[in-house]
Amino acid sequence: MKTWSTTAVPRLPIEHDDSPVRVHDTASGGVVPVAGQDGTARLYVCGITPYDATHLGHAATYVTFDVLQRAWRDAGLAVTHVQNVTDVDEPLLERAERDGIAWEDLAAREIDLFFADMEALRVLPPDHYVGAVEGIPDDVRAVEQLLAAGTAYLVPVPEDEALADGASGQDVYLDLSTQPSFGAVSGWTREQMLDVFADRGGDPDRAGKRDPLDPLLWRAGRAGEPHWAGAGLGQGRPGWHIECSTIAQRYLGRAFDVQGGGTDLVFPHHEMSAVQAAALCGDDCFAQAYVHQAMVGLDGEKMSKSKGNLVLVSRLRAAGVDPMAIRLALLAQHYRTDWEWTEDILREAGERLDLWRRAADMAAHESVTELGSTTLQRMRERLADDLDTPGALDAVDDWATTVAAGEPASGLVVDAVDALLGVQL
Repeated sequence: MKTWSTTAVPRLPIEHDDSPVRVHDTASGGVVPVAGQDGTARLYVCGITPYDATHLGHAATYVTFDVLQRAWRDAGLAVTHVQNVTDVDEPLLERAERDGIAWEDLAAREIDLFFADMEALRVLPPDHYVGAVEGIPDDVRAVEQLLAAGTAYLVPVPEDEALADGASGQDVYLDLSTQPSFGAVSGWTREQMLDVFADRGGDPDRAGKRDPLDPLLWRAGRAGEPHWAGAGLGQGRPGWHIECSTIAQRYLGRAFDVQGGGTDLVFPHHEMSAVQAAALCGDDCFAQAYVHQAMVGLDGEKMSKSKGNLVLVSRLRAAGVDPMAIRLALLAQHYRTDWEWTEDILREAGERLDLWRRAADMAAHESVTELGSTTLQRMRERLADDLDTPGALDAVDDWATTVAAGEPASGLVVDAVDALLGVQL
């Protein structure tokens, strides 16, 4: 699948030291170095389910992992970034039916809008942008492998659900009792898992399952639902989690550096994606670190499509808000801290952007001053320390304030703001 357009990233003339970027790993509960392997850092970020427009919770996630990519690149690493898009799933089908639109058309429309928002926010595109539908052949092979190994099992489709032509009449589930690594990503108790499983796409009450938490691998085709050829599985479509298990393995290999997404994906999505990968290829064959963006709230609740309490990037842009002010508003919050969107946050971001641009207007092109070099060093140190974007912004604030007071301005900082923070002055 095509992805959105990229933007040039300036190369900074002062070399980075050898300190690796460190991030918080949900699985271990600590801050760990993610230095890449063989000169390449490998990143998988869970993408959107395209049934509505990009809200600020989405934008915060993609800006966070954009900063991680930029920090890696600045440290001299090549980056391979993979992102999926869940272009067929229950929420998409339900929204399309509600709105009287073909689900394919709804997905295409919202993907295009997402691309426009990412381009406006200057988020670097992934190297591989892969739709769930594209990955179905890999999913089929994976599910057949799990069935052959005895780690997956069949559950008959309820008699009152009409089958599509060519469907086998049996859904496929992973048997979690065969997977000792289950729970290693989230660290949650069984009670915590059961408390949210149904609300986050699970089916704990499905008759015939061996365990309420067993994840769906393949849904046999039902009449009136989209379905695809599944070889020996019959017509159907994959479950939600298996798409990321197989896409990551195809494009990033057995082990990669970071799996990224929002904290609402810790369980079940990231837990299940990892345990399914382990079932396919053994331990230590998925992400080495699981990094999660905290939730963005509005009016005291998490911002989400299901609640409808959304601040949309596209609407802010349509209202004339500078996308760089939106990006600065997001960068002003540490990625691991829940926060609530307010007009004051946007106003402060606009004021910061104005200050930085006034300082940039005074900067000599490609000039390097002691103040500029010190600012760059502070920015790098803050970003290497668990992506401390507020600290990096403070460093640029100090530079801009000093420049406004008469200190010679350095074009180095202008380039660093672009290269490291993705903000164009």
